[in-house]
Amino acid sequence: MIAAHVERWVAANPLAPIEVDCATAVMLKILDGKCKMAADEKIVMAHLYDAVRHLPGGSLGEDSHALIGRARGQDDEALKNFIYEQRVLAETVIGRLVMKAFKAMIRQRGLLAIDVPVEDDA
Repeated sequence: MIAAHVERWVAANPLAPIEVDCATAVMLKILDGKCKMAADEKIVMAHLYDAVRHLPGGSLGEDSHALIGRARGQDDEALKNFIYEQRVLAETVIGRLVMKAFKAMIRQRGLLAIDVPVEDDA
């Protein structure tokens, strides 16, 4: 259900390469444990990442995707620290204002306006 909602949202709101990078950076932030979003929003954002990771990014690409793939389901502190460093670098490349605009856009366009059961991580 959540994945279908996100897929429909992405079809109606195609992301530019820099926005794909933003979604990737948010996924890194979720995985490094520093994301302050609500649990249900993290679930939606993980689905957004899954829906757009095959699209070309502006600066982030296969290295970031491989790291995310390796980190999912892991609870390794050293890996989290490495992800944190990579995420900070990614956000520096993307820029603070671009990240803020991306987050505002997804909220404004209703991506996060879905009632998500917290235990749904599929």
